Amino acid sequence: MKIAVTSASGHLGSAIVRQLIKEIGKENVIGIARTPEKAHRLGIEIREGDYNNREHFNKALQGIDAVLLVSGMDDPQKRIQQHRNVIEAAKLNGVHKIVYTSIIGDENKTAFSPVVQSNRQTERDIQESGLAWVIGRNGIYIEPDLEYIDQYVKAGEIRNCAGIGKCAYTSREELGYAYAQMLLHEKHNGQVYNLVGEPITQENLAKLINQAYGTSLSYNPVSVEAYAEDRKEELGEFMGTIITGIYEGIKNGSNDVPSDFETAAGRPHKFPMEMIELFKNR
Repeated sequence: MKIAVTSASGHLGSAIVRQLIKEIGKENVIGIARTPEKAHRLGIEIREGDYNNREHFNKALQGIDAVLLVSGMDDPQKRIQQHRNVIEAAKLNGVHKIVYTSIIGDENKTAFSPVVQSNRQTERDIQESGLAWVIGRNGIYIEPDLEYIDQYVKAGEIRNCAGIGKCAYTSREELGYAYAQMLLHEKHNGQVYNLVGEPITQENLAKLINQAYGTSLSYNPVSVEAYAEDRKEELGEFMGTIITGIYEGIKNGSNDVPSDFETAAGRPHKFPMEMIELFKNR
């Protein structure tokens, strides 16, 4: 069985590749990347695949039995056609199964909603493709908070607009494990899974980081408007708006959802402290 993983050079794509290698061997895993040289470190065959280029995927998916489609990072409306390029190329090449990395979130109420809407459209496109399919809706990764720890320490706090809302954090490694199982086992076909862990507040997150790293961070909530102004100033209009929308969604309860992780992965999701410790000690 030959399995291809798109965006193989990225954090999530490479985590899925690494788990698949453990499961079925590197000779059965194909990486697809817009810039192939960035993925050669994975030690597998790498094929070129830019989501904007349908012909790339017509070639990249030749001889492939199943494909893992990692959601693109472009403008939400551009993503829909980009993902369709992969879906149509999969059909053309006789690919049997497609697994898609979608996302948890509210479709209507935040600045992040356009991203969620585009993911939902791709979910529908896949479900109507005629291929066997599985869809995972990813929770928020915990890694960016941990990668940002130096800035938190400098500020002495975690500051955002999530308030007392709970976020069911996951990690790229946890998702890598779950997606490998979803690709390999037919019992998952036709399912949509919430791939999330235990819901915690930002105050809980600060306490866990303090426990793991010996820091003394506090959590200080701010308004959505104030946080949007701060994020846009640091990250630019597009990314600042997206990040604000994510935390606004946490505030509104969009990321406090039941987990299907154990059904998808065949084992429980790691607790937040376990993910933090694994990141710290990697």
